[in-house]
Amino acid sequence: MSHKILVNGPITQEIVSSIIAKLAEKKDAGGHSVFIGQVRADDFGARRVKAIEYSAYENMIEAEAGKIIKSLSEEFNDVKSIDILHSTGIVMAGEISLLVIVSAGHRHHAISACSKAVEMIKASLPVWKKEIYENNSAGWKENSLA
Repeated sequence: MSHKILVNGPITQEIVSSIIAKLAEKKDAGGHSVFIGQVRADDFGARRVKAIEYSAYENMIEAEAGKIIKSLSEEFNDVKSIDILHSTGIVMAGEISLLVIVSAGHRHHAISACSKAVEMIKASLPVWKKEIYENNSAGWKENSLA
């Protein structure tokens, strides 16, 4: 893969804008599907999430992301590129922690592959999250495929 997967801290508007601006260079793509994952301020009784601290097995990230991209490229033969960015470190509620952009010749493949990419990332990318609550307590959160 030719780009960095992990971003320390939130994925900023500037990062998103710069990646979207580069989509015009993909002249063989007719559709781009974008997924933006944002930290939610979930309530758990008396505790509300104020941030998530993401940690990752950095030595495996690129290999696992490569497997996801290879699998999707084989399944959706119209896909031209797949970009994945995931945060590490602390990301506050309301900030972006995951960005997936799939470019394809046609919109149907871009949309379907993007949706499947997010599910595969949740299932197999070695990233863990610890929720930090407004009362400064914390708890580890298991990825949900829902």
